[in-house]
Amino acid sequence: MPQNLDAVAVRAWCGLALDALGGAREEIDAINVYPVADGDTGTNLYLTVESASQAVDAVFTGLEPTRPTLAEAVRAMAHGALIGARGNSGTILSQLLRGMAQVIGADRDTDHADGRDLALALRRAAESAYQAVAHPVEGTVLTVAAAAADAAAGSDGDCGVVARAAYDGACRALDATPGQLAVLGRAGVVDAGGRGLVAVLGALVGALSGGTVLLKTTSGAGGHARVEPVECQDASTDVSAPAFEVIYLLEADDTAVARLRTRLDGLGDSLVVVGGDGLWNVHVHVDDAGAAVEAGVEAGRPHRIRITHFGVGDAHTAGVALPPRERTQRAIVAVVPGEGLAGLYSEAGATTVPARPGEPPASGELVEAIRRAHAREVVLLPNDAELRHTAAAAAEQARTEGVRVALIPTRSAVQGIAALAVHEPDRRFDEDVVAMTSAAGATRYAELAIAERQSWTMAGICQAGDVLGLIDGDVAVIGEETTHTARSVLDRMLAAGGEMVTLVLGDDAPDSLGDELEKHVREAHLAVDTVVYRGGRQSALLLIGVE
Repeated sequence: MPQNLDAVAVRAWCGLALDALGGAREEIDAINVYPVADGDTGTNLYLTVESASQAVDAVFTGLEPTRPTLAEAVRAMAHGALIGARGNSGTILSQLLRGMAQVIGADRDTDHADGRDLALALRRAAESAYQAVAHPVEGTVLTVAAAAADAAAGSDGDCGVVARAAYDGACRALDATPGQLAVLGRAGVVDAGGRGLVAVLGALVGALSGGTVLLKTTSGAGGHARVEPVECQDASTDVSAPAFEVIYLLEADDTAVARLRTRLDGLGDSLVVVGGDGLWNVHVHVDDAGAAVEAGVEAGRPHRIRITHFGVGDAHTAGVALPPRERTQRAIVAVVPGEGLAGLYSEAGATTVPARPGEPPASGELVEAIRRAHAREVVLLPNDAELRHTAAAAAEQARTEGVRVALIPTRSAVQGIAALAVHEPDRRFDEDVVAMTSAAGATRYAELAIAERQSWTMAGICQAGDVLGLIDGDVAVIGEETTHTARSVLDRMLAAGGEMVTLVLGDDAPDSLGDELEKHVREAHLAVDTVVYRGGRQSALLLIGVE
């Protein structure tokens, strides 16, 4: 039977690509020398595909028991990659997937794409990726994508035949990259982004042939590639290169984005702007990170802003080989909602992972944070009951990399604060984990939220706009006004006793709320102390902890 691409094959492709990149991640990280030798291309590609895979899974789950159309699946894949794109390589990959979706997803009613459709999609993918990069360079993932499209166009057959041709063409192009880009030739490696794309195309072949994934090592036919960590002096080409990587999602129209491209091109290099239809992913390397973000603010609404400083050991080190950074003994990694809380956790020494409304972090982000903490022992605080499986998967992955990880099942950021308060890094690891777990477990938690629609709750029927008081995850109070509802929640929690109240105020909370609740506790509940923090943007309206 002809091998055609349908929604089920797209889902299988995502899963197989994620597995392939997971297996090749360390290898790809090790050969990452261009545009910056920061050793994270494999990780960035994995996180990008993980986001794409989650988006496809969500569209399947949301339409059960029916199945999504091919258009719905490929558009979900492209959108997931766009919002989850990491680094230069991940951003380009998201545009490659978007280009494919523009062709394959054009017909909303078709159930499948044939070989000709796939070849056209690969051509559009390569073209759109070149257009997204401000200054395309040959010998990179762009070259590999173009070669895959050329090979696909020269083949004749179903999707399986076309995908195999594209994969073979990509492999040949990858082997040639050291001769096209001097920095690769000096380091003796192939392009890391191109190597990642080859893994993704190999997974596509596997999805179309029943799960047999084509795997390519970096010992290419030309004999150029080797898999060894690259010393900084081998890869350094410009010691005055920009110091920061800035990435953000941007809601803006096409005209504003065109102006933004020009502005950012003058600020730095490695500029890639991908997306469309009002939502874009912006990536650039600059010295003035603030100016890059300000340019986004002028163009539209930037969010999910990530700023990474290129530290020691990358291409921005002054050409001197430095010894590997020694691991610390113990670190805390915590998922945190809101910028204010992130600052509080960071001041306490924790490595933080942002949690945004409706966008829970993926396991890959938690693994990346554990690696960033660079410690022999890590205490992981998910701070959300819904993240327990994600956190467990991340902990298991980190353990395979030689890190001792203890997962404390904190269900709220206030439980995490309680755990941090008793953390003693000089104590034995097991003793520290027991103390932190005990402190978190002894902390009851509550949250105030605004009802989005009429609904049945444990406390009765709520209407859209009502203030909901959730205690330990269940709606316990329904009110019309924030301060009164918060008082009611506090009274219920303190009726069972307590010595310390922690209040975390979101940006949308009334300015006087903290003072009023602190006064209420002082007057109505003797010998109970209160501490107030500002959660900042993206934090809940109000978080309450009672110890």
